[in-house]
Amino acid sequence: MDDLPEGLLHLSRAGNAPMTGQLAGQLRALISGGRLKAGRRLPSSRALAAQLGVSRNTVTHAIEQLAAEGYLDVLRSRRPVVAAGAAFATARRSGDPGTIPPPLSAWARQLAGSGWPPLYRGRPRPFQPGLADEREFPRAVWGRCLRHAADRRGRRSDPAANDPALREALLDHLAAHRGISAQPGQIVIVPSAQAGLTLIARVMIDAGDVAWIESPGYGGAYAAAFAAGANIVGVPVDADGLRIAADAPVPKLVFVTPSHQYPTGGLMPIGRRLELLRFAASVGAAIVEDDYDGEFHYEGRPVAALAAIDPDAAVFYVGTFSKAMSADIRVGYVVVPEAMVPAFELAQRHLGLLTPATVQAALAEFIGRGAYLAHVRRMTRLYRERRDCLIGALGEEAGDRLAIDVPAGGMQLLARYKEPEDDKVLSRRLLEAGVVARPLGEMLHHGSQERGLFLGFAAWTNAELVEGAKVIGRCLR
Repeated sequence: MDDLPEGLLHLSRAGNAPMTGQLAGQLRALISGGRLKAGRRLPSSRALAAQLGVSRNTVTHAIEQLAAEGYLDVLRSRRPVVAAGAAFATARRSGDPGTIPPPLSAWARQLAGSGWPPLYRGRPRPFQPGLADEREFPRAVWGRCLRHAADRRGRRSDPAANDPALREALLDHLAAHRGISAQPGQIVIVPSAQAGLTLIARVMIDAGDVAWIESPGYGGAYAAAFAAGANIVGVPVDADGLRIAADAPVPKLVFVTPSHQYPTGGLMPIGRRLELLRFAASVGAAIVEDDYDGEFHYEGRPVAALAAIDPDAAVFYVGTFSKAMSADIRVGYVVVPEAMVPAFELAQRHLGLLTPATVQAALAEFIGRGAYLAHVRRMTRLYRERRDCLIGALGEEAGDRLAIDVPAGGMQLLARYKEPEDDKVLSRRLLEAGVVARPLGEMLHHGSQERGLFLGFAAWTNAELVEGAKVIGRCLR
């Protein structure tokens, strides 16, 4: 047969698609779909070109491409033949069932029900937590730091995954503002605080090990421990933070947020911190101190970090730049106990938890020139004003229904229900009305009837906060 059936190929001269690509693509689809069977001989290049009204070179190049991909067999002086086994439809015998997808792991199957990470479609809206105000970030200064880092990158020969200059600058900042005493080599730079939690969990937890998580607590810590196969125990918190659970299984790892408990905003006082450190040392447990928004303190000076109280304790201090600067700057860090640095650096490279060298160098300059601290100080004043604005607006709109946990710092607050209420239903209703409010019920890891709304205030102007509070009031009523 010298011709293909009429209408089998449709080449178009409209648009920019090359004729060769069109012909190769259509023949490929006909073969893989089983329309052109194995052993079928195609017309000669001259005949096919005449049939389609294109040049012989167009056909020749398309045939050569398909032959190289294995769809056609081409022998000298003979017409092309459809290759055996090139049709996807022939991969299954007649009567076989359809494609069976490979099963997901138990971990992946359970992720959908974990509620983490929370996903919000569209642009950010009040009161989405964990967001800095992008409009206030000094992008001109940051841009100059990036350009300087990019210019210097070609002249640097150090291939280190953790930029030495950033380690030095960050350590100076942590020593001055969080009291942490360490060596620069103890700082591991990762793509985010969540990456830091994941790295710690992978290095420190074997399947079945017990991990204590604050309840209510940070879903990212739960997700990291869960992925590592931990036996997770939700430990209730009170006004002073995590309470030592004498009747709970002995932990291998304890996740805490002592600067601003997530989500209550409470500050763990020195007495509770010392109690936690003594307990961890007595049972051989490591502590993960997540200081996710510890840069922002509104009431007096912050208590020293756990990692600063006892430099020899097995404490992993986790921080991030995305909360203080911009969500676009996906850089976090972990201060690792000195004896464990080699294992963590190896695991960092193995897992690919690496941060672009140019971004690291830019951050080192941004911190070193004082721009980071100046920005944090300015935003601390602004965020305190916004915290007070939201508390006042919620009092006016929903004071009879909500009790506010006033945080001493941070970027969000918790509004608890005074009477029993389904916070998940209200959260969905608020989302439909244009407001994001995470339900407290999703953050509880032990049996509790507490309910409420977790509300971010940092990224929104006073006017936006007041309008959002009115929406909450309307939905509650």
